[in-house]
Parts: sequence; C-alpha cells; structure tokens
Amino acid sequence: MDKFIIKGGFPLKGKLRVNGAKNATLPILAACLLTEGKSHLENVPCLTDIVTMCRVLEELGVKAERENKTVEVDSASLSCWETSYDLVKLMRASILVLGPLLARCRRARVSLPGGCNIGARPVDLHLEGLKQLGASIEVRNGYIEARVKKNLRGANIYLDVPSVGATENIMFAATLAEGTTLIKNPSRDPEVIDVANFLKKMGAHIEGEGTDIVRIDGVKELFPASHSVIPDRIEAGTLLMAAVITKGEVILEHISPNYLGIILDKLRQMGAEVDVDNYTVRVKGDDVLKPIGVKTLPYPGFSTDLQPQITTVVCLAEGTSTITETIFESRFTHIAGLKKMGAQIKREKAKVEVNGVSSFRGASVTAPDIRGGAALVLAGLAAEGMSEVKEINHVDRGYEKLEEKLSKLGARIERMRD
Repeated sequence: MDKFIIKGGFPLKGKLRVNGAKNATLPILAACLLTEGKSHLENVPCLTDIVTMCRVLEELGVKAERENKTVEVDSASLSCWETSYDLVKLMRASILVLGPLLARCRRARVSLPGGCNIGARPVDLHLEGLKQLGASIEVRNGYIEARVKKNLRGANIYLDVPSVGATENIMFAATLAEGTTLIKNPSRDPEVIDVANFLKKMGAHIEGEGTDIVRIDGVKELFPASHSVIPDRIEAGTLLMAAVITKGEVILEHISPNYLGIILDKLRQMGAEVDVDNYTVRVKGDDVLKPIGVKTLPYPGFSTDLQPQITTVVCLAEGTSTITETIFESRFTHIAGLKKMGAQIKREKAKVEVNGVSSFRGASVTAPDIRGGAALVLAGLAAEGMSEVKEINHVDRGYEKLEEKLSKLGARIERMRD
C-alpha cells in the first residue's frame, strides 16, 4: 500500500486544470446501461472508483474501454442483471446500476453497497422511490432483489432528504417508465444536473433539473450518446484550500465559479483573496486566517465532501471556529490525525469547536477515507517538518494523481510504498 511523504512549509503557487467530476462520471457510467450501443464519455478522471464502476459494468456483460480521459461504453452486450458483493462492497456508487437494470431488464439483484465509513447512508430512499414506480423489492442475504412484472409506471415521489443517489436512481428508472414522474425535493447538485443533461442527449424527456421539482416523461427507448463530464468542484475546493492553508496563490482553470458558490464565500471570510472570471478561479492565502462557522447542507449549501478540508484550514486560524456536520454523522474520522499534528479540536456529537494554533507539527497519520485523507494531506503541506500520510488508496479513489498536481504547484510531496 502506498503512502505520501510530505515536507511542509512551502507556499503553493501556479496554475492547474481541474479534472472531470467523479460524482458525475459514476452515475453517467451507470446510465449507459439504459440503452444498447456505444456511448462516448470525455473528461473522465483516472480514479480507482471509476475503474471499479467499469468492472461492475463488465461483470454485467457490458464493454467499457478506456483511453486517457475518454471511456467508450458498449451496452449492447448486457447479459446479466446481478452484481456481486466483491465489487459493490468497494464503492457505494455501485448501487446506481439498480435503476437502469430495473428499467431495461425488469429485474435486478444488487449487493448492498460499501464505500467510505463516514456514517449511516441507508438506501431506503432509493428503494421507496423505485417501489412507487411499480417495482417489487426485497432485501435479503445482503442483496437488493427488484422486479417489475410489466412496465414501470410514472409516479409523484417526494424525497424526505434531497439524496443525490436516490434522485439519480429514480430518474434513471423513470426515463423508461410509462407516463410522467415528478421527483419533489430532489438533489440540486451540479453533478445531478450533468447526469440529467446526459440522459437528455440519450433521448430522455426531463425538465426542472436543478430546481425543487424534476419532471420526467417516460419514453419507449433511449439511444447512445456522447458527453463531456463537468469539472470536479470537490477537487477544485480541495486545491483552493491547499493554497490558502500554505499562504500561496493558485489559479484553477476549467471550473465554473458557480459550482463553488459558498466555498469561495467561506474562503473570503477567512481573509483569502478570491477572484473569478468565467471558468477560472484565483485564490491567494492571507498571512492571518480569520475563524469562521461552517454548517454542511445539501447543495447549494456547504458540501459535506469539503468539510474535512475546511476543518483542517481553520485549525490555523486565529480564534475559535465551529464546524457542524448535518449530512454524515461520522465524518470526523480525520480529527484524530489532526490532533496528532497539533490541532486543538473538541467534538460534541455532530459539532466540533476548533481553537486555532500557530502551526501543525509533522507526524505519521493514516487516511481514514477519501476526503479525510485529503484533509491530512493539507495539514502536511502546512506543517513544520516531515509528515507521512498512510493508506492513500482512499485518496486515490477521489483524486487523480494528487501528488503530481501538488508538486506542480511547488509542494514537496512524493508517493512511496509503505
């Protein structure tokens, strides 16, 4: 297993292009199951989670061929409607094949998903939505078994929580259902909008994506399509925070400032200089960081996927900051590593109080999950002395060659075998 060795204390400076969004690519790959023929995807990031999803598709008989940043998916050879536990346990997004399989094959058997251990993430909303479309669903022996006798039927579906995955799975199934489906209180994440745009290129009739009601008028058939995945706002936010915590200056290209929204507002509140221009964002860290309050919320609120990183940055602010996690109750697994590096953090249930310190101390820490691992990398970049971040296989699931990107900005970081 690999690890990062980091020599801290070097301001990041330079310009980078943001990769394609993992959280858009994964559902778009699943959506390719809805049609026969070859779909062509561009701006696909090179991540282990993308590899895992392609393996899931291949297990179903689908051909998924990759060349650099492009993936061609040929679903004409779909021959199976069951996914194995061995693959699905690696990544929660594997459950996104449930809706497409049910719509196209009228049955599916999908293992309950795995992924990062950041708290309870039940699939109840997925299953309830599909049931309202007419599916018969049972959960037994660790598998979701779904069937539909004839055709799925449109329905009015209200989501108690604007779940990203549930919105996508219901949207997939509804594209080939008879009649009209309304999803009320859906996720409004940019990645969900990108998925809807891909489905519309395939011939789906969808309106209202990005609003509080999504309307899907079912069609009899979908067709292969070509699509370029939107930029990754979580990678962008992580890199911008790396600039702020090292008191550097970084320009990111190929990222819409609209995707970042409240993230940029919080960096400004901390004292960072932020400039935006079309698809470019420039951030310059200040010598003195101000404390802030952050509360994670569904989009357009502050993303839970950036909570560990902002928690790390406020550790070096002058004063006391508060971070409240409302999405995943266990998303504080990175705190132990930060404390080992000198952070002063107190946690009470879903809220942490961070008293700023003057600097981090280099230490050996372990990445607990994707975003928690990225947070510890940020701490290492700003720390005095040498740091070691172990088990970076977690980081590789969400960041493409992170060490190479940071090195281009002047970081002293290298990958080594542990």
